Amino acid sequence: MIETIKTEADYCSAYTRIDGVNDRVLSAMQVIDREEFVPDAYKKRAYDNGPIPIGFGQTISQPFIVALMTNLLDTAEDKIVLEVGTGSGFQAAILSCLVKKVYSIEKIPELANASNNKLRKMGLNNVEIQCGDGYNGWQEKSPFDAIIVTAAAPYIPQSLIEQLKPGGRMVLPVGEPYSHQMLVLVTKDKQGAVTKESIIPVAFVPLVSGNVDGKPFI
Repeated sequence: MIETIKTEADYCSAYTRIDGVNDRVLSAMQVIDREEFVPDAYKKRAYDNGPIPIGFGQTISQPFIVALMTNLLDTAEDKIVLEVGTGSGFQAAILSCLVKKVYSIEKIPELANASNNKLRKMGLNNVEIQCGDGYNGWQEKSPFDAIIVTAAAPYIPQSLIEQLKPGGRMVLPVGEPYSHQMLVLVTKDKQGAVTKESIIPVAFVPLVSGNVDGKPFI
């Protein structure tokens, strides 16, 4: 899987303008076993470089996209990261190896609960999961050094921009459901000015909004 990620990164470098995936991210991808986050019916496909259904109309992203998005966040051990869209918990697990704290929001209670239990059993105690509406972010825990969104929104939520620290980065797919989508890197400079950069075309499930009472899983 790691060699596939490296090969894909090299192939896409002309589009991403990124020279490979850094060693810290690749190391985390080796430490966290993707098979642990894949439903039993798809275990044989756990290391394929493609998305896999996890139920409720959701997927676990392909390893290269996970690595690319993580790489774009420019993580460090003292950083605090918000993830919007916990899903299987795989992305949160990768981030847990790279940063001080991960706050993750999942709208579907069954996925939030299952991911929380899985990460606790794995001893990844620097991840806190809340069942809530990702469009709203997690105001109480903000600001964040970095934000990653793992489902596609038709626009960049203003609440997430506001919850990003000056000097921070946000990576998210932007576009209409099941239509043209682009992975976008949002950066906020020290003065609070925001810039946006298109990285590569992608295909993600939609980021769903709705009234959900935020409730952390302890």
